[in-house]
Amino acid sequence: MIADYEEKIASDFIGTIIDIETIGNFSDYFNDSRRYKDIIQVILGYIDGDHIRIYCAKSHDGIEALKSITNTIIDSLRRPLYAFNSEFEQCVLFHHIGREFDIECELNSEKYEKKKNVVRYLNIPNYNDPFYDDGYKCIGAWERKQFDDAIAHNRACLLKERDILIKRGFRTPDRIALVK
Repeated sequence: MIADYEEKIASDFIGTIIDIETIGNFSDYFNDSRRYKDIIQVILGYIDGDHIRIYCAKSHDGIEALKSITNTIIDSLRRPLYAFNSEFEQCVLFHHIGREFDIECELNSEKYEKKKNVVRYLNIPNYNDPFYDDGYKCIGAWERKQFDDAIAHNRACLLKERDILIKRGFRTPDRIALVK
């Protein structure tokens, strides 16, 4: 089963920001996309100039449905695509849905920049994020079937990333090696 959340919202940028929430662990054996091979997408969220849309798998069976939705939606999103950590989104989705796609714009200023530090520096509101930028708490919420909190976290991440884009801009992402 999939929870589907949509909200009309006017935003002043061109393109689409994507943000995913996941379960699973990094593989410390690799220094390429295989580092992400055991991480599973459980939420796909995106925001463009008109609305926010979030899809949340509500069970392990729903993860398969989310794969299909993600695979269909990726090609229809307005370009350019933005992400706070494009390597994470691209690599997880490469292993999860089995295909490559480009995120053209990076919202972090350096690879390991923490979103919560940027949010604080730019004085961006929390947007009712129940986890205050702690994605690991979202993993726990999803596993405890607290889907409303997980969706609220993803919504807040999208709004914060929109504000980062508008206030600070973006950079060209680092290139990554996609390896099966």
